[in-house]
Amino acid sequence: MKRKGKHKSIAQKIYSRKLMLPAAAIYVVIFVIPTFSSFFFSFTRWTLKDWEWIGLDNFITFFQEPSLLIGLKNTILYGAMTCGLKVVIALLLAILLTRGWKIEGYLRTVIFIPTIISTIAIGLMFKSFMHPTNGIINQALDQLGIGSVFWLTDKRLALLSVALVDVWKGLGVATLIYVAGIKGIDRTYTEAAEIDGASGVQRFRYITLPLIRPAMNSVLILSLIGGLRNFDLIWVMTGGGPGFTTDLLTTVIYKQYANGLYGLSTAGNVILFLVVALIAFPVYYYLTKKEEVY
Repeated sequence: MKRKGKHKSIAQKIYSRKLMLPAAAIYVVIFVIPTFSSFFFSFTRWTLKDWEWIGLDNFITFFQEPSLLIGLKNTILYGAMTCGLKVVIALLLAILLTRGWKIEGYLRTVIFIPTIISTIAIGLMFKSFMHPTNGIINQALDQLGIGSVFWLTDKRLALLSVALVDVWKGLGVATLIYVAGIKGIDRTYTEAAEIDGASGVQRFRYITLPLIRPAMNSVLILSLIGGLRNFDLIWVMTGGGPGFTTDLLTTVIYKQYANGLYGLSTAGNVILFLVVALIAFPVYYYLTKKEEVY
């Protein structure tokens, strides 16, 4: 009987591994091979027909680009802004949407709608809204006597303006993650705190906030990586301008690719990958450790 059970266990393991083979093959083809190919071609000068090994020349040239340091700074700043605003605003919205109101479902739908709209469409829409003279935002400000604001052409406001649009689009997913976390809290904790005379702020600080930490960590990591890798919204709304003031690493890479410098742009992609990894993985490790404490 023991032998039969042992053979059955081995058969189950082999069978389960066979079921994993299709998914593993797809993963290798779609992710592993392109990733290692990118690392290889970043050390070459390549075209669609041939390639030439040039070592670190692409990386040296990339770091000599005048817009690179601006793009790197903007990438980190943009990621921090969008991530911080999503984490805080989505949490406030989630608290409001779990108060037991009758229209909660409707409000959740309204908040989630921007998420399912194309990023390109949203970029074009807000580019029109933020037009210096014909945009409805500035027209409304004129009616209030405030005057027009150059949202996308003022070097001091352009990056912030795009970041706010990014936050508006991404709030839906972040809010729903928070709502799921809050709904998953056992009511006995809050009921016990109410009996003990805890105020609403105290219940939030000592019960809700620690128990939704996994949801908060998910929102933070997803928002941070999304902000660091943003391209389409920036490109549609500003094209990296005015000047280089809204250039991110992604837009710098695209400009190199558009100029036919494929090896240089591939090196830029490797640099972007390393930047995201060097920021995201330590943050993820720190947040995971904090979860273990709680």
